[in-house]
Order: sequence, then C-alpha cells, then structure tokens
Amino acid sequence: MTTENRFNLIDEPWIPIVDIGRVSLKDIFSHTHYRALGGNPVQKIAMTKLLLAIAQAASTPKDDEDWADLGANGLASNCLTYLDKWHERFWLYGEQPFLQMPAISPASIQNFGAVLAEIATGNTTVLTQTQIEKTLSDADKALLIIVLMGFGLGGKKTDNSIVLSKGYSGKTNDKGKPSTGKPGASIGFMGFLHNFLVGQSLVESLWLNVLTAEQLSQLHIYSTGLGTAPWELMPLGEDCDTAKNIQTSLMGRLIPLSRFCLLAEKGLHYSEGIAHQGYKESKVDPSISVDYSGKDPKVIWVDPERRPWRFLTALLSFLGQSSNTGFNCYHLSFGLKRARNQVNELGIWSGGLRVSSNAGEQYVSGSDDAVESLITLPQSVLGTFWFANLQLEMTDLDQLAKIVYSATLNYFKSQNMESKGQAGLASNLFWQLCERKFQDLVNVCDDTEQAQSLRKNFAGFANQAYDTFCAKDTARQLDAWAKNRPNLGKYLKDLHTHKEEATA
Repeated sequence: MTTENRFNLIDEPWIPIVDIGRVSLKDIFSHTHYRALGGNPVQKIAMTKLLLAIAQAASTPKDDEDWADLGANGLASNCLTYLDKWHERFWLYGEQPFLQMPAISPASIQNFGAVLAEIATGNTTVLTQTQIEKTLSDADKALLIIVLMGFGLGGKKTDNSIVLSKGYSGKTNDKGKPSTGKPGASIGFMGFLHNFLVGQSLVESLWLNVLTAEQLSQLHIYSTGLGTAPWELMPLGEDCDTAKNIQTSLMGRLIPLSRFCLLAEKGLHYSEGIAHQGYKESKVDPSISVDYSGKDPKVIWVDPERRPWRFLTALLSFLGQSSNTGFNCYHLSFGLKRARNQVNELGIWSGGLRVSSNAGEQYVSGSDDAVESLITLPQSVLGTFWFANLQLEMTDLDQLAKIVYSATLNYFKSQNMESKGQAGLASNLFWQLCERKFQDLVNVCDDTEQAQSLRKNFAGFANQAYDTFCAKDTARQLDAWAKNRPNLGKYLKDLHTHKEEATA
C-alpha cells in the first residue's frame, strides 16, 4: 500500500455524468446544470447514496420549512464548503485512503473482476465483451470502492479469516472456521429495488431526497439519528463503537461499509465489513420499499421480467385513502409530499440488480439482470382521484396480460403443441409494448376521456402480442387463431364503471 496521498476524489474526474463524461465531486456541486448520473443502475444507486451522505453531512435541514429555504442551490453551496473542509479525507491512496481499511491488508487479494457482478469469472460462460475483465483506471477503482460498500455479493470471495475487532464472532461459522461473506446491506438476498425522487438536475434530485432532522426523529429505525460520515471517522473494526453507530444511523444505511477493502496494485484486499440487520428487523435503506402491515414484512425485489414502472402503484401506496397500510419508501413518502409545492415536475427513478444464491454464494446468472425505470409525475395530478384511477388502470392491465397469456396458451393447446413457454413470451411482449405508453397513462389518469383513448392503444398491444406468437398461415392455424383471439370488449367498455368506483 502506498502512503503517498494521490487521486483526490474532490478534484479528480471519476463520476460518470449523462451527456458530460467523468467529473469530480467539486464539479457536481459547482455545475448545478448536470442532469443525472451515468453508469449502470448499481453504480447510480451507490453514487446517489454517497452524494446524499455528503449532502446530509454538509447540510441536514431542521424541518421542511428549513429544507425549502435551503433549496438546491443552497445545498450545493454548503456541500462545496463541506468538501473543502474535509479535503484531506478524500484521497483514494494514502495513509487514510477513502472508505478503505489499511488494517485489512493481511487479507488475501482478490482481482477486480472477482468482485464485479457483471464480470464473468471461473467457469462462467462469457456471452459479451462487457463480461471480460479489463484494466481499471484510478477513476474506475474509486467507483468500485463506492459500489462495494453496499453491493458486495455474498460468498467465499471475502477473506473472513482476518478479524479486526477482538472477540467478534460474526465472521465465523458454527465450526469455528471463517464464514462466507454476507450480502451487502444495499443488495440483500435477491436484490432490493431502490427508489429516488428525480428533479430537473442532479443537484435538485439530491435536494429532493435529503431527509430533515425532524423526519429522522420520526424514524425509530435510525436510533442514533444522522450519525457521522465514515470518512470523518472510520471504524477500527467490525464491532467497535464507531461500527455500532454506523449500524444504527442514517449514514450507516447510505454508506454501510459492508466490505472492508484496501486497494493493491493488481486487486484489493477484501473481507466482510460491518454486518447490518435487514428489513425483517425493521432496518432498511430509505430508498427501499417495505410493507410492515402484514404478519411478515415484505420488500420489493428487483424482477427483470417485471420492469420497475410496474411497481409504481405499490411505491405510491401512501397516496391512497388507506395510507397506513401497504409499501412505504421513506425517500418517496417524505420527499413527494413536500416537493409538490416546490417543483412543477418530478419523477421517480427505480432500479437495482437481481441476483441468485446457492449455498451462500451470490452471483448473476440466467435471467438475472440490472434494471431501471424513470417515471415523471406531474404535480398537478398527484391526488387521491388520480391515484385511484392509476390503480384501476394498472389492475386492468394486469388482467389484460392474463388474457393474452390465456389466449396464447389455448391457441397452442388446441394444436397439441408446447404452450406455457409461448404464452409467457406473449405476456412479456405485451408488457414491453405497454411501457411505450405508460408515461402517457400516468399523465392523464385524472382525465377519463384521454384514458379511454389510451385503452385503445393497450388493447392494440394485447392483439399485437397475441398475433406475434400465434401464426395464422395454415387453415389449422387460422382456425385456432380465430377461436382463441383475445376478447377485449369488456376492457374497452369498463372505464366509466371504474370512474364511478374511483369517485364513490
């Protein structure tokens, strides 16, 4: 390990920005016109959490009034002052390397490809060039460190034979041997779906998601409140007083330090870091949506076959008349209500990475993938009637997908052919086509006439999905196609009934 201070994250370009390229932390808060973060969904989540941690450390408002007075520009100015104060703690290399643990140097070194979820290692089949390990620049390594803090995959790649807190048994199995690493706090067992409010610029997006001191006092899940940014005070081990504070504070959910890392010349020393409780123990990131109204808590996982926009009604459950039940995401429920009076238009970004697990080893395989969606929410229509209509429309789209599935299934069954696979593909195609018009649906859910017009589009998508997989070239095919064609008449006539239900 080099003790020379080198590559300061405040000054050096390393953060991917849409339409711009790589920029520094100082650039982000100096150029408030930057639109959004670049990179893959996991990198976007990890970087958003880092930027929010900086924002919360620099300028946590007292309450919503203080938050409104602060504004996006005020937040950016305070962050620049903060970064200037803590400049010496943002060196990627040196005696105090950023978010790294020099004491973990006895741990074995993993090459960078082994800890990158998208890189094929071992006997994994390489399908595209993006799966081949490449030489990482210092900028790439900085981004990797941020990602690993919350998104390190569970498994044997962590060297858990190195324990920094004396007497700590969290890295030991029942037989007294080093255990496999636990999944990072931000990814969980299958891959949490993360959600953030999005404004017209990156700085405005950060401002929209900042939590106030008043809000933190209402969240009993963060018993120590805001906490201390880890670069201000790094833990000495897995179970020291600083580590315990990280486990119970907002800072600990933004930068969980789930991995203890130290960059080396050709890889990094890599071990499990601070272990966090999960959603079943009511410990969650403010970007994760959980439902505690039932007997067992439920969380929204990433599902590559169900794009994030399809979870919109679940994510916005708090807008309904029975807002005391259903899913809740703190960034959305706290931020959306106060944002209505501050911005004309905002959106919800949702994304994450789906992973598989086997015998404690996490990996990306089969249908696993990273997904993301961005839905714009016009503030003028965010009301109870609008939300009730959106729920009804989404319920009917679900029914439409089932009709497509059933019609395709029966088409192939009538010809004694394999049917379930084709029916599933037709249903998936229907949802892919619906995504093209979903934003339009969100925009007009308070206008029954425009919604009626859109129903013709969605009905057309149902027929298109059916026709794509159900050929009618031969007489036999034509007969099966005509007998099983989706009956969409009820869907096209139901809007007025739904209007009466929504207003009842």
